[in-house]
Amino acid sequence: MNDAAEQLPDDLASALAALAAERARRITAEAEAATAKAEAASAKALVSHSEALIARLKLEIEKVRRELYGSRSERKARLLEQMELQLEELEADAGEDELAAEIAANASTVRAFERKRPSRKPFPEHLPRERVVIAAPTNCSCCGSAKLSKLGEDITETLEVIPRQWKVIQTVREKFSCRECEKITQPPAPFHVTPRGFAGPNLLAMILFEKFAQHQPLNRQSERYAREGIDLSLSTLADQVGACAAALKPIHSLIEAHVLAAERLHGDDTTVPILAKGKTDTGRIWTYVRDDRPFGGLSPPAALFYASRDRRQEHPERHLRTFTGILQADAYGGYNPLYKADRDPAPLTQALCWAHARRKFFVLADLATNAKRGSKAAPISPVALEAVKRIDALFDFEREINGLAAQQRLEHRRRESQPLLEELHDWLQTERTKLSRSSPVAEAIEYMLKRWDGFTSFLDDGRVCLTNNAAERALRGFALGRKSWLFAGSDRGADRAAFMATLIMTAKLNDIDPQAWLADVLARIADTPVSRLEQLLPWHWTSAQAPKALAS
Repeated sequence: MNDAAEQLPDDLASALAALAAERARRITAEAEAATAKAEAASAKALVSHSEALIARLKLEIEKVRRELYGSRSERKARLLEQMELQLEELEADAGEDELAAEIAANASTVRAFERKRPSRKPFPEHLPRERVVIAAPTNCSCCGSAKLSKLGEDITETLEVIPRQWKVIQTVREKFSCRECEKITQPPAPFHVTPRGFAGPNLLAMILFEKFAQHQPLNRQSERYAREGIDLSLSTLADQVGACAAALKPIHSLIEAHVLAAERLHGDDTTVPILAKGKTDTGRIWTYVRDDRPFGGLSPPAALFYASRDRRQEHPERHLRTFTGILQADAYGGYNPLYKADRDPAPLTQALCWAHARRKFFVLADLATNAKRGSKAAPISPVALEAVKRIDALFDFEREINGLAAQQRLEHRRRESQPLLEELHDWLQTERTKLSRSSPVAEAIEYMLKRWDGFTSFLDDGRVCLTNNAAERALRGFALGRKSWLFAGSDRGADRAAFMATLIMTAKLNDIDPQAWLADVLARIADTPVSRLEQLLPWHWTSAQAPKALAS
């Protein structure tokens, strides 16, 4: 028999006492372990909260810097996107760790960690409120008395969403017969966008907005509707889209005429795959944006889109055959025939984009990207870095005069910007002589010096902007959307996408809800005379119809 067995008590009372002592030691050890676990969880939650707080503060600082010192699209946009993604993950980690700390604390005496969250904004006043009253106690929890009087109430608001509701509207047309002539009288049938149509304007607007603004192909929409108990096949949805495009052509024509009547246009294009036999062709979406607000113009902004299967110069020539004015664009050679002196009706004024020129230098002086590449990073070009700084000085001044009248902008530019440009030109020429022809910096310098008249046209006309960012922003939806819908199914499909983008982007430029506007236009366009169709344009709809839409 071993020593442990010899130490066991002989009588029952001693055995029970030893068992109780052992149980007490085990409970104490478990409590200490639970306390240590809760403290560790609380400490982990504190660390997670601190990391999320630091990330949030960094993000806010970068946003403030961007507002104060202007956008640096190649650098700041990428940095902000990365910081927002990092903040999202850290906030999720902090929430998970806080809940784990609370669960651990419930099993011990350690106080749970409570994360300090940023103050939450109150819910919008226009949202409906549903009042849920918890049954009040009938007796005092202390003495049991039933003599209770109300002192007040505490209200906790919780934001909730109601799943989308579908309904069928039955439009009843009563028939009457005349007792004198026995003729039958009945009101006319309601208007539908499609012949024998069944879809209401709000449903049609939702389908169009989901497809052309949210980049949700019709097959995905059909699947989502089926999960909600509504059978709308792909062919049915496609039929509705085609009919809506036909019904909205008068509105598109008015927007097209408005854009091409501008004094100055922003022009640009981007790639879009178009289905061909056994392959996809790299087609193009072209945009022309009218936005007179930078030089104090009162005309409403609008965007016009076209599609083509290639990038031949005949396309911009056809698009702008009636336009005479300033074309703000990049140095794409397809625009060159538009600037010729013998062009009919008149040559366009070329205005090149300083953002394109700056980008060529910025790529060679991107400190943030090189830092990520580590030992594989290319050396930073001091010439490119200096060029970026000099160009940024022009942008800094340009922000100060944004929105002034054209003549005022021109006066300020000739006083402040022209000396900077002359210094930049001399400096570029001097640095060019020091570089070899194969140098990337030399290529960027040559790009500017060969087109110097186009870059300096803003010194001759106050309506010209320094950049073509308005057109690039208009094309951003296609750049994002083509990853979702992969390609356009045909030339007509690409044309239809450009057609709808014209309507949706114009609505956005005028700060109205594209889906609400499309629904209202589809409901009213059949009953609106041609002479009054302009009332349905986005900028007129903003002032005349938005209050009614909100009231309803």
